[in-house]
Amino acid sequence: MRTLGLSLGLALLCLLHVEAQDLGAAELDMSKIAGKWHITAMASDSESYLQKKDQLKMAMANIEVLGEGDLKVSFAIPTPGRCMKFESIYKPTGIAGEYYSSDRGNKTAQLVDTDGRTYAVIFATREKEGKILHMLRLYSRTRWVRPRITELFKKFAKVKGFSDEMIWILPRQGHVPA
Repeated sequence: MRTLGLSLGLALLCLLHVEAQDLGAAELDMSKIAGKWHITAMASDSESYLQKKDQLKMAMANIEVLGEGDLKVSFAIPTPGRCMKFESIYKPTGIAGEYYSSDRGNKTAQLVDTDGRTYAVIFATREKEGKILHMLRLYSRTRWVRPRITELFKKFAKVKGFSDEMIWILPRQGHVPA
């Protein structure tokens, strides 16, 4: 049974990799991911995120494609009592779909999967206090995500080593989860 689970996990990883390749993640016209996105799900190994994950709500991101392939990413993250706003410039690393920013710590972000229209999965790493933290995010053009995409995100997060406790679907602002 364990071998079957491992085989299915590896098959899923291969499928996602092939799907991203088929979708042209390496050749994707990055202007297709420009615009407003809702961050609808996350997986993280960061203790600070895990401690406050039940307080987090759906966040917003705006991606703008700049000259030379750089990306300007703006975040609006609701927190109890206020909305935090951040902006970073990400530069291509030379690896297809991967970008780097030194704003607020060394960060990389890699486009893992997208259909180029309705959703995108981003895997990010960040160096903080000598540790490398990992995060997977599901971006959606709308607040509503098809269940198939949410399940695909959860399965991919598990393949990347995130446990069930590290994966959560972000509730919409003003919505209290059951």
